[in-house]
Amino acid sequence: MKYLALLFGYIMNICYRMIGNYGGAIVLFTVITKIFLFPLSYWLQLNSIKMVKMYPAINQIKIDFFGDKDAIADEQTKLYKKNKYNPLGSLIPLIIQIVLLMGVVEVIYHPMEYILQIPQSERSAMIERAVSLNETINPNNNYVELSTINDIQKIHGIDTYKDIIQQETLNEVQKLDMYFLGYDLSWIAAIHKGKALLVPIYAGISAWLLAFAQNRMNVLQSEQTTFNKYGMMIFSIALSLYLGYFVPAGVGLYWVASNLLAILIQYICNLMADPKKHIDFEALNATKQTLNELEGNSKKEKIDTKRVKNDYNRFFSINNKHLVFYSEGSGFYKYFKGFIEYLLEYTNIPIHYITSDPNDQIFEIAKKVEQIKPYYIDSTTLITLMMKMDADIVVMTMPDLETYQIKRSYVRKDIEYINVQHGIGSVNLLYRKGALDHFDTVFVSAKNQKEEILAQEEYYHLPKKTIVECGYPLLDEMRESYAKLDTKNAKKTILIAPSWQKDNIVDLCLEDLLDNLKGHEYQIIVRPHPQQVRLMPEKMESLKTKYQNNPEIIIQTDFSSNSTVFEADALISDWSDIAVEYAFTTCKPVLFIDTPMKVMNPDYKDIQVEPFNIRIRNIVGKSLDLEHLDKTYESIKELIENAESYHDVIEQLVHEEVYHLNESSHIGGDYIASRVLERCNGKKRHEENN
Repeated sequence: MKYLALLFGYIMNICYRMIGNYGGAIVLFTVITKIFLFPLSYWLQLNSIKMVKMYPAINQIKIDFFGDKDAIADEQTKLYKKNKYNPLGSLIPLIIQIVLLMGVVEVIYHPMEYILQIPQSERSAMIERAVSLNETINPNNNYVELSTINDIQKIHGIDTYKDIIQQETLNEVQKLDMYFLGYDLSWIAAIHKGKALLVPIYAGISAWLLAFAQNRMNVLQSEQTTFNKYGMMIFSIALSLYLGYFVPAGVGLYWVASNLLAILIQYICNLMADPKKHIDFEALNATKQTLNELEGNSKKEKIDTKRVKNDYNRFFSINNKHLVFYSEGSGFYKYFKGFIEYLLEYTNIPIHYITSDPNDQIFEIAKKVEQIKPYYIDSTTLITLMMKMDADIVVMTMPDLETYQIKRSYVRKDIEYINVQHGIGSVNLLYRKGALDHFDTVFVSAKNQKEEILAQEEYYHLPKKTIVECGYPLLDEMRESYAKLDTKNAKKTILIAPSWQKDNIVDLCLEDLLDNLKGHEYQIIVRPHPQQVRLMPEKMESLKTKYQNNPEIIIQTDFSSNSTVFEADALISDWSDIAVEYAFTTCKPVLFIDTPMKVMNPDYKDIQVEPFNIRIRNIVGKSLDLEHLDKTYESIKELIENAESYHDVIEQLVHEEVYHLNESSHIGGDYIASRVLERCNGKKRHEENN
């Protein structure tokens, strides 16, 4: 800071020699710094335009991956890299302002050193004399030079210092005009009160004017949320009031001049690079409106902080938590159900079940089963809980352990983390790179998952994980339920069940499909993804209204039962996991629409295992690209007519691919129970030996 103050002092000295007035020198110095930094201001203008140009794409990412914060962050990072944009660039003005301010404050507190450039020995002599003459002057105060100048000019005069300082130096001090527009720039409002108290007010007004102007003139600032806009305004005004009240009025003058000049600079930048010529505001407003609708429709229940705190404390009040399950929501219980029921039947192991859903069905189940200990922990508190986890075994379906917010325990390094696959799909294609790397054990549903994990370990040179050929309990349950159904329909039923990802069937071609299928005596049921129904209710209502008078078409938004899925004679889907579950449960064919594929790991092509979701498309049914939707009816007709052939092919595929049909709950439950028992016996032996 000393070197910066020397530079600023040198410039301020030149300004003072040119104008002959201290306040004028500060204003001229401010103008010079603004001119010198104008190229940076213009670069920031272009950078702001570049950012706002990306806003429609960013909003679309938030729409496409709504609710998936990790995916949104990944996609935004890719977009920034593609456009060579650094979001930290917006911090540059703030950093420069702070650095400039610190340098200016140093100069204004020490005008004899930096502006008048009086040697150290003479400054020290004058300060020592001023201190001896005035009991109120403290040599350790930052403003001691200002107090000394005031003593020479207004109190004891030059004559009192002639015996220790040469006349030329005293004349320089005497003629240093500290007044500007009637204000003494050495005043500190906190000390001098009176008229000096107007300085922080002027500084605050200038900060308000700048914030007000930028909220309208600066294209990036104008697109910020109301909270960000006015939050920054309040911060700027508060900082200005502080500066104006506790530092010399000269600093307040610099701050006022800097703020007013910043408004002029922004106006000039807007003339040179007009945002309206570079930004598609129509697309921006359209995506903003859609995103606002999604956010408005997805307001979450208010977190019951008292309940979370009680459950958090209750969880850590229990020692020897051998087994913990974590569920993201009530819908995930079905993936653990088989294992938990096995453990309840054959063991007395307490099952600690953490969920981030306050209405999770586990709470009702636990009322009837004492062995289950449920806890509601919201997603924010979960981060801390997981860091402090002290169990032997932790079972979860959520991937990306250690990659994002959820970490392995910092307390215990010997916890075995088990990932349970909640489907039969491809690990290479549907999971992000590294999604399973920090799990000790993975329960795989089918051969393809084991092959892909082993291939990943080889490709990325990863340590070996324990892979349990578990099978898929949910599939066992669905096949058992299906076998009990009477699925003979009066007329052939076609179910359209799309995924929830960018450019799915509903987004791209649903109406084309319906137009091609209607009029052929099919009962057509459209079952959109629950996320699409929840987040786009207006669109769903629009579809219902359009087809309400057509008895062939039903837009179904009630997901309380799976009977519709099982009873359909054929399924139309894109990349949804429901296609595999439908085919493997009913052994009926699927028509796959080749919408853009969701790829979570771009390395999947280099890992030498063809993704299961791609490989089976033309085994359990057939694929149709978007350019040939006019062949939808012909394709569906062919699938239904050959349903028996497909039944045999799919049934054989199920037995070849899926591990331990009808035994998966036993396999997984037995593994968990045996590992808990091993841990308990190991601890017991350790205690006995000690």
